[in-house]
Amino acid sequence: MSGVLVILEQRGGVWNRMSFETLAAGQEIAAATNVGCSAAVLGEGIDALTSELSSKKLERVYAVDHPLLGGYTADGFAAASEALIRQVSPSLVLFPHTYQVRDFAPKVATRFGQVLVSDTIRMTADGRQLGFVRLLFQGKLNGDVRVEGSGPRFASLQAGSYRADQVVEGNATVENIEVALDGVAIRSKHQEPFRESSRAVDLTAAELIVSVGRGIREKENIPVVEELARVLGAELAASRPICDNGWLPMERQVGSSGQTVAPKMYLAVGISGAIQHLVGMKGAKTIVAINKDPNAPIFEVADIGVVGDLFEIVPALVEEIKKAKGL
Repeated sequence: MSGVLVILEQRGGVWNRMSFETLAAGQEIAAATNVGCSAAVLGEGIDALTSELSSKKLERVYAVDHPLLGGYTADGFAAASEALIRQVSPSLVLFPHTYQVRDFAPKVATRFGQVLVSDTIRMTADGRQLGFVRLLFQGKLNGDVRVEGSGPRFASLQAGSYRADQVVEGNATVENIEVALDGVAIRSKHQEPFRESSRAVDLTAAELIVSVGRGIREKENIPVVEELARVLGAELAASRPICDNGWLPMERQVGSSGQTVAPKMYLAVGISGAIQHLVGMKGAKTIVAINKDPNAPIFEVADIGVVGDLFEIVPALVEEIKKAKGL
């Protein structure tokens, strides 16, 4: 390998949380293969972002600053990424697996005669031979992927697969990369990002999550868990059956058909732990599970497991938290 290039994502001068997870992955695989790791930022007016990146352990920080990158377009970002990669010549290019990356990164990989190994959960190195691990069949199987042919490899990293707090600090030089972008060749016009509704919740940004499953029995019991989330200062989430029944909005669903989260703590209340749900929360730093079934699959991944009736445990837990907080 000649080097790892991590292309981070930002919007309006604010990092996407997954960017630093991907940076941690890039540093890790670079160390494992004894090559350098660099990072790049695309946008307009990105000096503050590149300055922040210069405090990380990187060979170089590449700033691709251009007026046509002020707002996201697939054509503009694909062209700028291609120009950057041709100048830098990395052997591996990593992206965070965001909606934006899903839109333009396959275009970039195709221009190099390669594929994008998307939604990767882990990378391996046998000598200098790279391997990528992806989940298949909603997490029931792991697939090992090897990419043939010449040219750089391209992969996107699933949320929660690596931890942002594992990024290694250091010093890096910032280098400005000039790219020639043609406004005529950018066929779409940037508009404001689509928002599903004013109440939409981004669970991926939550540090504390309390999630409820079908063990809650009925909709009228949801406030039992809502109170726990409130006193903890956590976001309320749910497994699919809760959202399918309309007890909580779909935007609060965690799992393979919902949001993928990686909070500091994930408290699963009355959730058995079906694989479709585990896929969405396995990146949590600490997993706490409350379930009356001692054989529930959720306990296989939990750091702390409490076997018992949630209707007894949760109210008692709420009272103890209130006492500790002086509420």
